[in-house]
Parts: sequence; C-alpha cells; structure tokens
Amino acid sequence: MANTIIEIKEIYKSFHVGEQDVEILKNISFDVEKGDFLVIFGPSGCGKSTLLHTMLGLEPPTKGKIIILEKDFYDNQDEDSRSDFRKKHIGMIYQQPNWVKALNVIENVAFPLSLLGYRGQEPLKKAKEMLDIVKMTDWSNYIPTELSSGQQQKIAAARAMISNPEIIIADEPTGNLDYESGQELMSLLEELNRQGKTIAMVTHDLEYIKYAKSAIRIFNGELIGKYKGKEKDQLLKEVKSKRGNGGNGDKLDMKNLGLELSDEKKEIKKTK
Repeated sequence: MANTIIEIKEIYKSFHVGEQDVEILKNISFDVEKGDFLVIFGPSGCGKSTLLHTMLGLEPPTKGKIIILEKDFYDNQDEDSRSDFRKKHIGMIYQQPNWVKALNVIENVAFPLSLLGYRGQEPLKKAKEMLDIVKMTDWSNYIPTELSSGQQQKIAAARAMISNPEIIIADEPTGNLDYESGQELMSLLEELNRQGKTIAMVTHDLEYIKYAKSAIRIFNGELIGKYKGKEKDQLLKEVKSKRGNGGNGDKLDMKNLGLELSDEKKEIKKTK
C-alpha cells in the first residue's frame, strides 16, 4: 500500500537459552502508515523492546518479514547495510541516551551528520537548528551528562531529527523522567508528528496513549489488541476512568488500569 511505511509480517523471535528455545515474539503482524503516531504498550517483559529491536534491524527475527520504506530489512541485507539505512531514514530515542563523552551537546547532536559524510560547519549549523526546535540552544556548550534527564531526552530528540529521517522510533523515552519532563517530551514528539514525522514508541505507561493516533497491545509476546479511531478513543476513556487510582501525576501502568493476568489471558483466547 502506497501509504504504508512499515510492514511487520508474521514475526516470531526465539532466543536459545541453555538447551531450549524461549519464544519471545509470536506471530506479530501490523502496518504503520505514513504520518502515524503508534504507541506499542504492554507490561514489562512482554516483548515490546524485542519487537522494536527487530524493527530497527538490531535483532533478526527467527521467522517473518520486516519491510520499511519498501525495503525488506533482512532479505540479503547484512548489518552494515542495515546500519547505513538507519543512519539515513530512522531517528532513535532510547530510555537512556548514549553520548560521545568527549563531545559537548551541540557536537553530540551534530555527530550523526558526520557519520553520513557531512564536513565543515554544516553539521554544527544544522545541530543549532535542531536545538532551537527543542529549546535547548542555551545548553549547547555543556556536556550532556551535566544536564537533567529531561534535558538530555530533548537533546536526544534533536539528535534523532538531525538527518531528517522519515521515521522516529522511541524505546521507553520517558522511562527515566519525572511526570512533568515526560509530558514535555511527549508534547515535543506530538509536535514532530504534526510536522509529518512517523513515530513508533514503546511504553508501559498508559498515560501516553492520549498522544497516539493508533496503538497496539502486546502481552506474553503476542499482539492482543489494535486500537485506532473509535477503538483507541474507547481505550483512552478506560485509561482516564482509572487515572485516580495512581494519584495525581502518577504514571499509569497495566496494574493501574486493572488489566490483571486472568483478563489478559481471556483476551488472548478471544483473538485466537
């Protein structure tokens, strides 16, 4: 489909542990449309991050296909070719940013362009533009680790955007942030999405479904729910109705929402 930017087709992933194979992802399929803001949610340990790593080309699936921008990520592609593709087309934001310790903020933001072969003052000029967008220009000459977690994640967003990628993938980007910093980062991602960026984000915090255009729920390595339009609105109403359980400003997780294990198992059976 012309408007589909990511295709996940019947993905399985197993890890060999000791003398047995442990199945982590089980027959997961979904598409991401251009301009979508997809939130992938579920409890800790359900396979969300493994799924994201397969989408990034970091963890080859045991079975299935991942097609990004009409390119089959694992068909006759080696790690170097996948790395080159990520540099050009995908911006990444992790829960814990990885910085080049010898570089200051603006140099860290500019670094991806250096990897793409840009030289002279162009990388730093572009980095300043990105820092302006996230309102972090005043911190350009600091070492990133001197800043707060919230400030570092804004800088990480600037770095993710600098190559003008079609897709931004975020793995628990608010996991180390307080409530206010988390909301600021999500508002920034929402604005980037309004500007046309396709975003796929993993979280266990149900509070952030309100920023999504679509959502999928993962449990025990299976995709057990897809939400878009009215389905997403209904899920959001359910989240809001439970918000008081965590207290004002507390993050909402699967337990806050009342999604206990028995309920999840019932939902899995319904999808089979």
